[in-house]
Amino acid sequence: MKYATLPFNQNKNGWLNKEAKPHPALSANITADWVVIGCGFAGLAFARRVASLHPDWHIVVVDAECAGESASARNSGFIIGLPHNIGSSTAELKKAQAYRSLLQEGIQQLASIVEQHKIACDWENVGKYHCQVDAINERLLREYTDNLDAMGETYQMLDANELAQTLGTRFYQKGIYTPGAILVNPASLTLGLAASLPDNVTLYDNTPVMKIEHGQPMRVITPHGIITAPKVMLATNALSRELSPVTSRQAAMATFASLTAPLSAEQRQRLPAMQSWGLTPVNAIAGASVRYTHDHRLMIRQHVTPALNGSVTATQTWQATLQHRNMLHRLWPQLTDVAFTHTWSGTISVTRNGAPVWGAIGPALYTASGCNGAGISKQTIAGSLLADYALGQDNPLIAPMLGLGEASYLPPSPVLDAAIGLSLLKERWLGRREA
Repeated sequence: MKYATLPFNQNKNGWLNKEAKPHPALSANITADWVVIGCGFAGLAFARRVASLHPDWHIVVVDAECAGESASARNSGFIIGLPHNIGSSTAELKKAQAYRSLLQEGIQQLASIVEQHKIACDWENVGKYHCQVDAINERLLREYTDNLDAMGETYQMLDANELAQTLGTRFYQKGIYTPGAILVNPASLTLGLAASLPDNVTLYDNTPVMKIEHGQPMRVITPHGIITAPKVMLATNALSRELSPVTSRQAAMATFASLTAPLSAEQRQRLPAMQSWGLTPVNAIAGASVRYTHDHRLMIRQHVTPALNGSVTATQTWQATLQHRNMLHRLWPQLTDVAFTHTWSGTISVTRNGAPVWGAIGPALYTASGCNGAGISKQTIAGSLLADYALGQDNPLIAPMLGLGEASYLPPSPVLDAAIGLSLLKERWLGRREA
């Protein structure tokens, strides 16, 4: 009998500023009205919405680890309200109006929850920079500005000197600043979202799902208990591929990030006076996402590798650390004495055409996955809307969500492995001057 492959990162999430107290693991057979598998942004948003619509229902959320160590908690902490290019593709920009309405509603939902429950997650509305290193990639910036113009969005184009004054580095030749993006500590945010779920939601940590037995009712099998429920929401993205009948539409990729200790007062004197900022590259596969945090840390996220079995080794983490260290010193050669304190990985789900895997994927089984990166606002609204869709609630944003289309077919392994490898080589070649 084949059981689900479980996610495993042989590293610790660097965003955790204190040890998270886990919820108890499931240790008995129970019943529920809904089971949500996965404690990331989509799963938490779905559970919150169902619970608020039906306070008499019992919703159970299970996670193989916990909210603070989930893939959602391990991202770069950008809450983005505008579509942008992934790698050298501009797939999101081609559906810019639909994506914008969805992303901005996701931000509004998160902002409301953070304010209502006083979630301390370093929420900063500071916008973001989208930058290129080499003029050969100016096409991507031009396509981005064309879409910003079409949407009537405000932006500012910056040259190398202006970027150097803001970012403290002369690595970038041109960039676009857009207001409205939020920077957060994603681990603190996910932990706060999990802790503030309605009373009719029960969360079980360290409870991996090994198998789903389909029928009426559904049976969710975990190591120490079975959950029986009429319906299941799958919020594992491309992980645990055996749980989903549509695994041929998405693949799991691992991304890596590193974070320094707070810069000393003397180290900060080597930089211009800087407020918190975040930067995304024109090529998200080859380039690096970079942040300067409110407590004077530098974060670099760079390096993407296949993680089809959900596992990342210590060797892969070490290799990413070396790459990040090289990038750190290229960005700021005046900071060669600055070191990283943490390097960690997280998984994203990638689809071939940039469309999500969203909706009903079987009798009584639903999913919100295929995030393709930039997942905080996107997966929040995807999870919340999926609840309305599954429960037959009228919501005008369901139409733009469906308008994003369906993810294209992906071949099974080993053909998929080879195709991903070739795609990554192509992206790294196209973005070789951005790294």
